Amino acid sequence: MSKKAFTRTLACASLAVATLAAIGQHPVTLTIHPDQPTTPVSSRLYGLMTEEINYSYEGGLYADMVRNATFRGDWSGILYWYLLEQGNASASMRHDASTGPSEALNSSIKLEVKQADAQNQAGVINTGWWGFGVRPNTEYKGSFYAKAGAADMGPVTVSLVADQTGRTLATAKVESVGTDWKQYTFTLKTGAIEASSTNHLTVSVGHAGTLWLQLVSLFPPTYHNRPSGFRADLMEKMAAMHPTFLRFPGGNYVEGDTIKERFDWKKTIGPRVDRPGHRSPWNYWSTDGMGLLEFLEWCEDLHMDPLLAVYAGYSLHGEHVNPGADLEPYVQDALDEIEYVSGGPDTKWGAQRAKDGHPEAFKLTYVEIGNEEWFDRSGSYDGRYAQFAKAIKEKYPNLLLIATAPVTSSKPDVLDEHYYVRATQNFKDATHYDASREGSPSTMKWDNGHYDRADRKGPKIFVGEWATREGLPTPNMGAALGDAAWMTGLERNSDVVVMASYAPLLVNVNPGGMQWETDLIGYDAASSYGSPAYYAQVMFGSYLGDHTLASKVDGAGDKFFYSITGSAAKKKLYLKLVNGSSTAQMVDIDFAGAKLASSAKLVSLSAKDTQATNSITQPKAIVPVESAVPVQGSHLKHSMPGYSIQVIELTLQ
Repeated sequence: MSKKAFTRTLACASLAVATLAAIGQHPVTLTIHPDQPTTPVSSRLYGLMTEEINYSYEGGLYADMVRNATFRGDWSGILYWYLLEQGNASASMRHDASTGPSEALNSSIKLEVKQADAQNQAGVINTGWWGFGVRPNTEYKGSFYAKAGAADMGPVTVSLVADQTGRTLATAKVESVGTDWKQYTFTLKTGAIEASSTNHLTVSVGHAGTLWLQLVSLFPPTYHNRPSGFRADLMEKMAAMHPTFLRFPGGNYVEGDTIKERFDWKKTIGPRVDRPGHRSPWNYWSTDGMGLLEFLEWCEDLHMDPLLAVYAGYSLHGEHVNPGADLEPYVQDALDEIEYVSGGPDTKWGAQRAKDGHPEAFKLTYVEIGNEEWFDRSGSYDGRYAQFAKAIKEKYPNLLLIATAPVTSSKPDVLDEHYYVRATQNFKDATHYDASREGSPSTMKWDNGHYDRADRKGPKIFVGEWATREGLPTPNMGAALGDAAWMTGLERNSDVVVMASYAPLLVNVNPGGMQWETDLIGYDAASSYGSPAYYAQVMFGSYLGDHTLASKVDGAGDKFFYSITGSAAKKKLYLKLVNGSSTAQMVDIDFAGAKLASSAKLVSLSAKDTQATNSITQPKAIVPVESAVPVQGSHLKHSMPGYSIQVIELTLQ
């Protein structure tokens, strides 16, 4: 559908004006029975899906501020690194493939200094991920691996420098560098400066000689102060969504473009210097600082269950491994990975996890076998899935297995379905999983990542990737309305849909940072923001009961949607309402004689146009607003503004 702006006929400046705007329209009548629970709501309904796309990890969540920390280059030179020659200093730099600090990182940058002194230093400049986001009175922890050609090289100075003024914002010295490879650490502390991202990093010396460098890193304060951890602002935004699981490491990132470029988890654990890195299928390099253990620590920090996707023998450019003996090493690799996640320290790979700093095992419930395997034209997934499933179930009988395409060799516990659509399609398809549209295996059709209807006899459904694709780089209000309509259907049918996760989650909004349009959370080097669709996710994840309630709606048009869940333990009802129309909508709600508190909380997200949105420069143009609405006995008469998403939280007496 082409993007179309809907103009509201009257502005909703107040509840009274909104009510007047609704006069003459047919009101929606909603009857809810709080004493009639119908189906359970999955305790894991809303979670996160992630992969290395849009600089989600490198230049995003993984907080290292140095770009190209391992000095990769092309025909033009070493990417994002430049020569520094102050005053009369003279030097050259080049890639040296003959020496490095480890087998994994066996090359380096070689800085040959012909002339330099304390006032006229020579070295290298790194431009960061579209700059270095620097704040006042803040400590930045850094390190590098280095060796010198001679012991008299003298101190190495590391500085954060403002691009426009050349002012040094913070500086530190490593007093001496030896002639063998070693890691050196430093701390940079800013003073009373202005926050900015137009800054760069320098590493320099004031003495003639030769210096080799590798794996230069610099971290800001991280979430929960994890060493080499995660950007705090992004983690805080995700925490506000109340996610219950994390699907990782992808996505296409699991498969890679080729088998060689898959997420080879054993190369992503241990010290970062022992991780060689690999190319992302979205055409940039990952240092694999964000390795398997870091994903698990992400789960730990946000109290999410890990949902582990294992490589299943298919890569995006069409390479696949045939079932049987050829596939067996990959099956064993998956078993080893599961043991690393969930095995005790007395197991081989559990012991490796303990050595890596985490002796406690992680609770693992779900394992996904592959990713979007319907793209494999060889027809081998059915056999590959069966081989993985047999081996995993034999060793881990309690694990629940997720198939990423239809299989007939065995019945999976869960099937992963994907949806990327426009808002109008989500309006039409909000009833996709309703019992009235139930299908059977003989009548259901698989098309572009999902069935056209659900078989309520199983397997259960994981909507592992979905989004309303409108707006860039992040979704606009029209997309948020489509998302919210879809989520009401997920909640009504959470006895079938046990998990769901929006994708993609993150995008670096700098020029060149986006590979996929319409991403939930945007950021640059200095700040981040949530889209209107992000706030819809926050609202739906924050107010969710453990069961649905019997209900009936009359008079609803094709752009009105709702869901109702309750929590007996909390004595709460959570009513979600979506008005995808440009005009206000009166809703007459009857709670069938239930005793309710006289006031309810109203959380409202609305805009005057579907194209309204948030951005890095206007991060709070559209945000939820909380207020109270009166409840008269068991009745509530409520007017919704046009283009609005609302949650009403009611308390049972």
